[in-house]
Amino acid sequence: MAKEQDYIRKNLDRPVALVGMMGAGKSHVGQALSHLLGVEFFDSDKIIEERAQLSIPEIFEKYGEDKFRKSESAVISDLLEEGACVIATGGGALTTAETLQALKERAIIVWLNPDCDTLWERVSKSDNRPLLHTENPKQRMEDLLEARQGLYAQAHICYEGEQNPTEDIINLLYEFLNADTV
Repeated sequence: MAKEQDYIRKNLDRPVALVGMMGAGKSHVGQALSHLLGVEFFDSDKIIEERAQLSIPEIFEKYGEDKFRKSESAVISDLLEEGACVIATGGGALTTAETLQALKERAIIVWLNPDCDTLWERVSKSDNRPLLHTENPKQRMEDLLEARQGLYAQAHICYEGEQNPTEDIINLLYEFLNADTV
């Protein structure tokens, strides 16, 4: 893996944007990936919270999802100016057409795609998921996943594994960056 890491470090000229549903592991994997690649890590949700001085649930409650998505789009647009880095996006970031297009053009999008049971296991204990504040949160999550599948599928790289996500993604990035040389 050292050869692949070195190659990516030398040739990565744009952000790696991690996308996927809430609970996919974007923040966790993003931190580990940025450490291995020696680049900065950004969590778009955390930046939105810092700028608004409110939590995500508070933003949803006070301003609604549309205002949140506008803030998210602005933050991601700013982060795309950072060059080589790793960005963990919010689960719904790709639902804004401009954000999806900007990421496709200016980043390498990696879709973290664990199965629905794994996602539910990870998010069911959290009350920090405003889109799941419904009578049947598991069904809502499944509906969101189904509605977003086509958006996530536009990623440059899809990762469905669970065992060694960071190592596997390093290998997938290496293959992606070398695609034109083979």
